Amino acid sequence: MPSFNHYKHVFTPIKVGGVTLKNRVEFAPMVCDFTNSIGEATQRYVDFVEEQAATGVALIHLGATPVEWTTGADYPSELDVTDDLKENNLGLLAEAAHTHGAKLSVELVHAGRGVNAKLIKTEWGIAPTSLPLPGQYPYIKEMDQKDIERVVDCYADCAARVCRCGFDGVLIHGAHGNLIAQFLSPLTNHRVDIYGGSFENRCRFPLMILKAVRAATRPDFIVELRVSGDEMTPGGMKIAEVIDFLKIAQEHIDLVTMSAGLIVDYRSQFYAMPPYYRPRGANVPLARAVRQCPDIHIPVSVVGGLDVEMAERIIAEGSADMVAIARALLADPDMLKKCYRGRPEDVRPCLRCWGCAANYAGHIQCAVNPALGRTERYARVHKADEKKKTVVIGGGVAGAEAARTLVQRGHDVVLFEKSGDIGGLLHDINKLPFKADLLRYTEWLKRTTMNCGADIRLNTEATPELVMTENPDAVIVACGAAPARSPIPGMDRPNVFNVLDVDSGRKKVSGRIVVCGGGLSGCESGLALAMAGCEVTIVDKIPVEDFASGMSIITRKMLIALLNDNHVRLIGDHLIRSIGEDGVLIEGRDWKYETLPADFVVEALGMKNDRAAADRFAELIPDVYVVGDADEIGNIKRATLMAYNRCCNI
Repeated sequence: MPSFNHYKHVFTPIKVGGVTLKNRVEFAPMVCDFTNSIGEATQRYVDFVEEQAATGVALIHLGATPVEWTTGADYPSELDVTDDLKENNLGLLAEAAHTHGAKLSVELVHAGRGVNAKLIKTEWGIAPTSLPLPGQYPYIKEMDQKDIERVVDCYADCAARVCRCGFDGVLIHGAHGNLIAQFLSPLTNHRVDIYGGSFENRCRFPLMILKAVRAATRPDFIVELRVSGDEMTPGGMKIAEVIDFLKIAQEHIDLVTMSAGLIVDYRSQFYAMPPYYRPRGANVPLARAVRQCPDIHIPVSVVGGLDVEMAERIIAEGSADMVAIARALLADPDMLKKCYRGRPEDVRPCLRCWGCAANYAGHIQCAVNPALGRTERYARVHKADEKKKTVVIGGGVAGAEAARTLVQRGHDVVLFEKSGDIGGLLHDINKLPFKADLLRYTEWLKRTTMNCGADIRLNTEATPELVMTENPDAVIVACGAAPARSPIPGMDRPNVFNVLDVDSGRKKVSGRIVVCGGGLSGCESGLALAMAGCEVTIVDKIPVEDFASGMSIITRKMLIALLNDNHVRLIGDHLIRSIGEDGVLIEGRDWKYETLPADFVVEALGMKNDRAAADRFAELIPDVYVVGDADEIGNIKRATLMAYNRCCNI
């Protein structure tokens, strides 16, 4: 007989205010970009909410939603909860969540000084103090009493509206440097009236909002507050003062979620949205401090790169009562079900790359789950109308995705992989000290692909003749890419190694290192070497501000910050002329030359696909498709999505 529920604490119901939640997992808020131009939820948004509910979570939070649009919006494509004419549309979201027994909440926010310059509809933004953010909307005025009362009314009005529409709660966003946090924090509140100065005065405006929201909603309506336990910036809020505030605020709220950092401040954005450079569960000590305070009596939740295994431990040890998870549930919507049934090894790992949030001109997507946020034929893998024989060439990210998808569709699949393993270049790049998530994903990809039902032939290089012996109906060419060979003189010296050889550990380096190439691979390799004690310089012909471009904004900012923290020298706008016995000779835009001393040189000048190799298969049969890096050099997200899309149509 199978054994169920290995996570007793996670799947135990909990009373929050007047509501009993079926388990201890919240779907943390993320803006999904599925609204139309007037802030209404599209059918895709409704479907996405139902998908969230189907994961089995107890409570869903819709992503950051402005309480007023004149001065409060921080992100395009946010939901509009400010208009009575949109109540029917909002009701559809509540209905979608309730279909699967989840409760629905929405994160209410006012951006304050973080207002988006493209979205503001008046001349002046508002904040507790006139302190514009560097590089953002510059015209910020100190709020007067009328502004304060109007914003309080906006919070209450929006809470009352979603309450009428069938929502079960609201999440008041008091974290990450938004307006409420701006009043609370001595870093951003320099007022000299009753709303600033002393701790008591700084609490006044946030408490006015919480009281008004509570008064405007029914008794069993969940009022949750999200706070940064530490703003991770000099002069910002620290946990002791946050606890003092919560001792007062708990009278008006049912639940508090602990986060950290300031999304509106470049110095600590990556604490608010932690990428893979930050350890999982970094906010747990903050939650523990609140949860174990004898004077705080409401439940405590915590967010920050969590999975079910961690959630069980966190709740069991008394560090929190609940957990808020988003990205792991986006990567595998069946995570809770798999864990409940004792199959955690089947969970598709999240890379924590923040590719899901880097879609200003698109919608929420996932690097490892290409079905996320999709509709119709792409929302899930459908059985094919006709069973076909398919050949997949290459077992890297794209080839593995293709094989699994084709088998799910009911096709017969043969995969040829010239090496002895599945995973391609993942095996070279998952060894860095901050790539534990990628290592987990590599192991999952290997295991699930090898067991998917495809005929996988390792150590077998595909040739046109070999492929045709299978008499295929379709061929997927996913033969990947290889390091580009640079013609720079000296690249063949014995102390020059390719970045993949260094990252994988096949080649050992030490001392003074010059990394040639400021792309993502060069920057991450340089960071790892600096963390290991090397003296690292990264040089490229592109400007420094373009180093590691192509990443999610948040992830890139943390990478650059870590490079600076580890004293990595970044040199842009310089050509690499040669590599000699003394080091690397570079030339600047001013035609001046400099030699960078180097004990070892790491070549990280990009990848190149072999189109000639792919083209060998192009005319074998009509249905030949090139995917992944074999088509165009990209990242894991592009390779996965391209292979999935193609195979959904075979």
